[in-house]
Amino acid sequence: MTSQSTRRSFLWTSVTSSLGWFWWAHASRAQVLGANERVGVAVMGLGRGLDLARTLEQQSDAQVLYVGDVDRRRVERAVDQIGKLRGRSPRGVADFRRFLEDKQVDAVVVATCNHWHAAATILACKAGKHVYVEKPCSHTPREGELMVAAARHYRRLVQMGNQRRSWPVIQEAIAALQQGAIGRVYQAQSWYTNRRPTIGRGQEAPPPDWLDYELWQGPAPRRPYRTNVIHYNWHWFWHWGNGELGNNGVHMIDLCRWGLAVDYPIQVTSSGGRFRFEDDQETPDTHTAAFVYPNQKQIVWHGTSCSTLSGIQPADVLFVGEKGTLVIRGASYTIYDLEGKVLTQRKDNGGDAVHIRNFLEAIRSGQRLNSEIEEAHKSTLPCHLGNIAYRLGRVLQCDPKNGAILNDRDALHYWSREYQPGWEPTVP
Repeated sequence: MTSQSTRRSFLWTSVTSSLGWFWWAHASRAQVLGANERVGVAVMGLGRGLDLARTLEQQSDAQVLYVGDVDRRRVERAVDQIGKLRGRSPRGVADFRRFLEDKQVDAVVVATCNHWHAAATILACKAGKHVYVEKPCSHTPREGELMVAAARHYRRLVQMGNQRRSWPVIQEAIAALQQGAIGRVYQAQSWYTNRRPTIGRGQEAPPPDWLDYELWQGPAPRRPYRTNVIHYNWHWFWHWGNGELGNNGVHMIDLCRWGLAVDYPIQVTSSGGRFRFEDDQETPDTHTAAFVYPNQKQIVWHGTSCSTLSGIQPADVLFVGEKGTLVIRGASYTIYDLEGKVLTQRKDNGGDAVHIRNFLEAIRSGQRLNSEIEEAHKSTLPCHLGNIAYRLGRVLQCDPKNGAILNDRDALHYWSREYQPGWEPTVP
């Protein structure tokens, strides 16, 4: 057996053994699809979702049956583009609840705004659909708990879109860490940089005629339409988004937690602010969050949304061990000894396709998901905790068994949220 296959085998066993009890739940479902039968998919949210729909339609064993969005223009564009791939067009809808009723739909992709992730996922599970939900899997910690409960109660597969979990070279890197390539690993440092412009000052206005703003708000309590929120800037408002830590930091936190082999933090600190521009953005553009885990391990994340740190190429993630460091950049990794000598260097391709393949194979044949919702929740929760610590301006102490905030009534206010009446996510 090669070194590479040994590492992957070790990684697969270590990461998924705790989930083994769950997979009996969908074994019968996996046998329903014949060898030549395609997985019927509906895609909700056609910003990021259009890329995922293209990838799915290009799989020989999948077919995009529906594309849905509250923006009429996006629906028309998606129907046209997906239709050109194989000469067959999906149905375009504004309200995703229409395709939940269709028994030909086996799986739903939730690629909406963050405030929709939990509600749509839970409704899809209730309707008997498997779910591929974009990151972060939830808008609040409580929603993540409910999503895990829904997957278990309705015996559905739920995968988060942190695609690095399926990249072979990253799996190899994590296996190397866990096999002792740099000795005992005790810290993971991570970064996200961008050069985002100001969002300016928005104005209240009537929603445009191409937008179903009522449905866009969905589970969130109603607020007037503003000119600088849709389509992307909702990320920077707490009512709908989770800032850069939840938007892109979740990818890095997931790698850190995976490599350190940790579950829930025991202490969270967070600081930063809106330092680059003066505008309507509520979430920080400059942000540092640190998480202490049991057994003397730490994760640190640095985010600079409005600066790419010119002349510097920070790693995505850097693991610190007693015998060296392992650096991940994109779909590559390098291992250094204590003197900075390169010991191992590997590079591969990234992309969505391999993560989509894992999701489809789980539905068809019972293959384990690489980012099953319980693992996804464990990686999303630190992002929520980092944001809560930032908003409160103090250190959080957490329960290592489940990440629950201890002895802080004010912090518990952020564990869940208020919902528009009739949209509260529930699991029996």
